[in-house]
Amino acid sequence: MGKNRIVVGCQWGDEGKGKIVDLLAAKSDLIARFQGGANAGHTIIVGDKKYVLHLIPSGIIQEKKLCCIGNGVVLDPIEFQAELSFLDEKGIDYRGRLFISPAANLVLPYHRLIDAIDEEKRGTASIGTTGRGIGPAYVDKVARNGIRMVDLFAPDRLRKRLDYQKKIKAAYLDGSADERADLDKTFDDLMAMAEMFKPMVVDISRMIYKANDEGKSILFEGAQGTMLDVDLGTYPFATSSNTTTGAALTGLGIGPGMIDEVIGVVKAYTTRVGSGPFPTELIDNVGEELRRLGDEYGATTGRPRRCGWLDLVSLRHAFRANGVNSMAVTKLDVLDEFAEINVCTEYEFEGERSPEVPLDLANLAHVKPIYRSFPGWQSDTTGITNFDSLPENAKKYLNFIAGDLGATIKLVSTGAKREETIMV
Repeated sequence: MGKNRIVVGCQWGDEGKGKIVDLLAAKSDLIARFQGGANAGHTIIVGDKKYVLHLIPSGIIQEKKLCCIGNGVVLDPIEFQAELSFLDEKGIDYRGRLFISPAANLVLPYHRLIDAIDEEKRGTASIGTTGRGIGPAYVDKVARNGIRMVDLFAPDRLRKRLDYQKKIKAAYLDGSADERADLDKTFDDLMAMAEMFKPMVVDISRMIYKANDEGKSILFEGAQGTMLDVDLGTYPFATSSNTTTGAALTGLGIGPGMIDEVIGVVKAYTTRVGSGPFPTELIDNVGEELRRLGDEYGATTGRPRRCGWLDLVSLRHAFRANGVNSMAVTKLDVLDEFAEINVCTEYEFEGERSPEVPLDLANLAHVKPIYRSFPGWQSDTTGITNFDSLPENAKKYLNFIAGDLGATIKLVSTGAKREETIMV
């Protein structure tokens, strides 16, 4: 059997999973995306070329690799078509190696409209969504009135399902001058895309099982992060899907025995985009400096990310929820200039300290982080490719994190480029 790995984010997303998947894809035969939608933003830098992908698995950048989008993903066909054009412009041939589950639900223009209207209604209680229609598409999926990829090849059924949307979404659509409310146009646009999609739609579960039986190596690619999981994250300030290891099973139609290794991706500090609790957030010059040095702006929305120190308490929760046994640490080089680096090891809540997250994750908004201080290394680590060549204080920092979380460090990123990586 091949060595099958899953890559999951262990913070609030934006951990640098795109680069990690790109690197591991070089040693994999098939890369499969299992949840989320175009709210993801995976950035890969190869030489002087920058690739930002939202839907298509990051492994597509590697030549000759097969890439799959599972039933757990909600796919925006317009965004997907734009990404195909982007790949064409970059000279990346995806034909014959990019496949989609027939059961993947679609994110359509009216979902984006509903997302915008609902977010505006929330006012000061805004969740901080990307506005890409992901939540409303998942709502339709669970309510069993979504439009699925396979519906594009059954025009009469698609027309009936869109007509039904007009009835159940009348409060959003009736009388709207917004083009996104025009479901007749949506039908025409989908029909125009159907032939493009047809050769890509296959039974993804069967394809993965066949690859596994042939001894090929499979890489499962997650999006967002554990603390945004709709069940295990900071609900309601979360994404609309399960972002953890279990989602790979249901989002691709595979069994747990197919996963040999769970790789948790951890940024060397913490960031978050959008609203919601963030215990180690730094609303000061240090936070600004982390944002500047780390170029912390969302790949999907361009929004400035909130920045703070590493939070081991939430990471313990994430590692347990995912069954992480290997870890990839990203953006170590961003900490190069700091004389002192803090790590949150406990929370204090209502006068008591705990090394674990509270039972009610909403209380993360009220905990006080308890820090352990580490001396910085104040030495340039950019581009270092050997662990032993790192400054002693950097090695101590990394070893402390790995020891606390009980995981083996597999990879350390020391820069944005593909080659600026330590493979341990």
